Amino acid sequence: MLIPSLIGAFEDDMKAMGMRLSAQDIYDVNNSSLKDAIMHFGGGCTAELVSGQGLMLTNHHCGYSQVQAHSSLENDYLKYGFWAKNKSEELKNPGLTASRIVRIEDVTASVFFGTEGLEGSAKLLKMKENTDQLIADAMTNNHFEADVKAFNYGNEFYMIVEETFLDVRLVGTPPNSIGKFGGDTDNWVWPRHTGDFSVFRIYSDVNNKPSEYSESNVPYTPLHFLPVSAKNRVPGEFTMVYGFPGTTEQHLTSGNLQYIMDIERPARIAMRDKSISVIDASMRSSDLIRIQYSSKQARIANGWKKWIGQLGGLKTVDALQIKLDREKAYNDMAATNEEWNKKYGSVIGEMNALVEKYKMADFGYVMFIEYQYVGPELFGRARTISKFLTEIGDLEKNGGLAEAKQAQIEGAKGFYKNYDEATDKQIFQLLTEEYINRLGKDNVPAILRSSSPEELANAIYSKSILTNQARFEKFMAKANSKSMAKLLKKDLGVKLWKETEETFVKTYLPGAQEFKGQMDQLLKTYVAGKLEMFPDEAQWPDANSTLRITYGKLEGSAPHDGMQYTEHTTLDGIITKNNSGNPDYELLPRMHELAKAKDYGDYAQDGELWVCFTGSNHTTGGNSGSPVIDADGNLLGLNFDRTWESTMSDYMFDSSRCRNITVDIRYVMWVMDRYAGAKHLVDEMTIVR
Repeated sequence: MLIPSLIGAFEDDMKAMGMRLSAQDIYDVNNSSLKDAIMHFGGGCTAELVSGQGLMLTNHHCGYSQVQAHSSLENDYLKYGFWAKNKSEELKNPGLTASRIVRIEDVTASVFFGTEGLEGSAKLLKMKENTDQLIADAMTNNHFEADVKAFNYGNEFYMIVEETFLDVRLVGTPPNSIGKFGGDTDNWVWPRHTGDFSVFRIYSDVNNKPSEYSESNVPYTPLHFLPVSAKNRVPGEFTMVYGFPGTTEQHLTSGNLQYIMDIERPARIAMRDKSISVIDASMRSSDLIRIQYSSKQARIANGWKKWIGQLGGLKTVDALQIKLDREKAYNDMAATNEEWNKKYGSVIGEMNALVEKYKMADFGYVMFIEYQYVGPELFGRARTISKFLTEIGDLEKNGGLAEAKQAQIEGAKGFYKNYDEATDKQIFQLLTEEYINRLGKDNVPAILRSSSPEELANAIYSKSILTNQARFEKFMAKANSKSMAKLLKKDLGVKLWKETEETFVKTYLPGAQEFKGQMDQLLKTYVAGKLEMFPDEAQWPDANSTLRITYGKLEGSAPHDGMQYTEHTTLDGIITKNNSGNPDYELLPRMHELAKAKDYGDYAQDGELWVCFTGSNHTTGGNSGSPVIDADGNLLGLNFDRTWESTMSDYMFDSSRCRNITVDIRYVMWVMDRYAGAKHLVDEMTIVR
């Protein structure tokens, strides 16, 4: 996962693998380059510009919350898809952004300037002063945003300057039967047949600058957009992924990895097992609940299945032993030099000891997140009104209470639109039981020990204002400081949220913060040792949601004995899966009609319609929607996943088994053109044949 501004150092290797671009074609500050077509979508995914009119592609699952927000029983875009016939039909998405990187600049020397001889808080204060000045200078006399981010745990610093667009409209999305084809059955699995794409458009003001939504805005004219490759794919050809990978942790020690594999991941998987079992059953029972919970289910299930595969992959390659071998090599190298031994000789032992000291605090932290932030939604409702709860007395005195109450009532409507009380109650009961069992009764608040999870669920969901819209609105209409004081004492839902959070803040949060703070400092030393003692080894900073490049080949894999994965899948595989009867392979009639007629248009290769392909590129969360680019800078497809055997790459990348999964751009265009009748979007692109 290479920093684009440093890509020149890898140009020869990339060309040896078949690339015909130059480093400047990929990243250039002074001229348009590939980087100007890559967008950070919604702060969590990647997208790419594919026309001179701001047309932008990302994954179906990246745009899913926007599609869900526009969907209703009357306009079920989740089930049937949506395609704007012209620009006037494109749908606005309040709060959705897309950002372009203007430049990436190594500012390590500037951040550390003047810190010689300083230690501790004095050094940090000076570094902050330097950082603030760098950011202020970068944002002077322009509309850009800037930030300075630490790389390699603070051994290096880079300034990221970006241009953020505020008017991003939904242009089109395939139905779930294409965009989510395979559902949880196929998630993180190969062979894959998912058309994981959606279409948006960036709008700007008349000067091509970012602007809040306005009817006077016009389609954005990009500095660069990606031509689309309709050429035949060749196994072994060069591929490059350009995007915003979220987080990797390649430097964890053996003790930390063992804690994750043996304790942390199994517990989080168990919590989500229970949530998913309830949500899946509820979604099958009602179209309304299916629409309400589609986005939530996808978010919960994505991490759940990834973690299962992650554990399997780490165990298969014996990752713990690999870590131990690398740690021995590190310590042995440090012992060859007195200065190295003094700086680096004890750091691995210190990191492993730190894990033993703080692992239960960290465990309490992650379990709280799973319970209160991923689990029952009553906790989210409590967090939303928490500020109002504490300010009601002041609002009463200052005359702002009536307006604040109405704002609470209006705001709650959006929450309850996507909420089912019976579903949330079942999730609450199951997760409360699991939370208590995992942490132990002595380590949870008294309210969770006072009655069984079933009794608590019955009491909360029959009376709490958090769990029912009518009760919430009735209470809020008459709320004052007196009734609020009574609520805090009597409402079990509010009490549980408050006591669970207080226990977390008192019991787990301090240790978890201490653990992270101390570990980051040790990791800084550990990584510095790697860079100094092993200068000839390939090194790259962990992913941190900044723009990165990874390159490899279009190729299959053989992750297990006796198993050989081909590099691509076809439309025939979609029909075969559909014939299995699994509801995750549901299709609408249109797909059967086109498949039976073999109506592939201009998008076939050797009589087949490719759907997905794999490559040996290092990707992770955040790379969803990233363009997969060929040797000439053309778009081959959209990265959307990894194989199950590859999810271990967040901790340990192995190019012989780790594969990213891409939806072929030719299948994307086929869906637009032949399936959806939206050929005007294909016509907007520049197609290379």
